[in-house]
Amino acid sequence: MSNSFKPFVRGASPPTSLPPRALEALSGTGLASVVERARWLGELDPVLRQSLPATLAGQCKLANVDDKNLVFLVSAPVWKAKLRLHADTLLGAAAAAGLKARTLVVKVATPEPAIPAGTGTPRPLSEAVRDSLRATAQSVSDPGLRDQLLRLAESPRDKTDGA
Repeated sequence: MSNSFKPFVRGASPPTSLPPRALEALSGTGLASVVERARWLGELDPVLRQSLPATLAGQCKLANVDDKNLVFLVSAPVWKAKLRLHADTLLGAAAAAGLKARTLVVKVATPEPAIPAGTGTPRPLSEAVRDSLRATAQSVSDPGLRDQLLRLAESPRDKTDGA
């Protein structure tokens, strides 16, 4: 397996693999190096995780690398304990990829629950909310905002309100 990964430590210039136009667009914002580092970590992650058992590899993700630490995130404390048992394996894989990290740091980061877009139906506003929107509309000086608040107050009514 050919190894194209080069060590990338904080403060070093990242390798450039983004399309030239994308990097050009980001260059003035200071985000080019951040995007490139994220891409590099994303490419390095499966290389390091392939040295782990499949069940464990599916529960962790490379978060950061510097000259001292290899940082992984896991989804639960039990995986943290299991991943620490494989510290030597991961550090060996990191060394094989040309990294200088000597310590494995494991952090638990429970994933955010995914809320599928468009699955919920919007609830109609209650009359109390409508009254609040109308009162707020009367208290603002911006005519555009006032119109938007009044329009929102007139949206379909909540049938449980008796209106």
